[in-house]
Amino acid sequence: MLKFFYNAAPNPMKIALFLEEAGLDYEPVPIDTRKGDQHTPDYLAINPNAKAPAIVDDGITVFDSNAILLYLAEKTGKFLPADTAEARADLLSWLMFVATGIGPYSGQSVHFRHFAPEGNDYAVNRYNYEARRHYDILDARLADRPYMLGDTYTIVDMAVWGWARLVPRVLGDDALPQMPNLKRLIDEITARPAGERAIALAAAHKFKTEMDDAALRAMFPSNYAKAG
Repeated sequence: MLKFFYNAAPNPMKIALFLEEAGLDYEPVPIDTRKGDQHTPDYLAINPNAKAPAIVDDGITVFDSNAILLYLAEKTGKFLPADTAEARADLLSWLMFVATGIGPYSGQSVHFRHFAPEGNDYAVNRYNYEARRHYDILDARLADRPYMLGDTYTIVDMAVWGWARLVPRVLGDDALPQMPNLKRLIDEITARPAGERAIALAAAHKFKTEMDDAALRAMFPSNYAKAG
């Protein structure tokens, strides 16, 4: 059976959504990053980047959320666009846009807004601006089509949903209402039975919520590298 190493962060939620949409049997394995589960030797053997998610599928290991989405979609033949060169180009372009833009800028915006020490106005402004710019591109893309690749619901929409449902934390509570097309997509996916089950999975395990010294060391080890 497929093993799914996950937590409630945006990237694992993309995979939870796909697994539920596709109706695949899987074993969920919580990775509690505030407890340092990602740094254990057993997990590092699966994901050397010490992040969630990862999957082990009949002995095949895949890490990085967008790689997992593409692997599962191609394996099952589900949630892919039409089999044309143009559709494939769109799929890869927008999937990588999420991987290299939406995810990194959103993550850094959250870090500097909520976790970094005060006095980082330059970083807060930069990452907030770039995250907003990327989300505005998604909103514009969705202005004249129901889904990111047109009329077909695909893994690109799942990748977008993983991050965009947390826009209030990334950009502030007033941001998502200003992007009505993106909000429409997020609301639709969240209301799908698979979306509800993915959210329920994240809530089923009691992940550590305290951001104490141990959690900070586990999640941001670079802050302690010089101190040892």
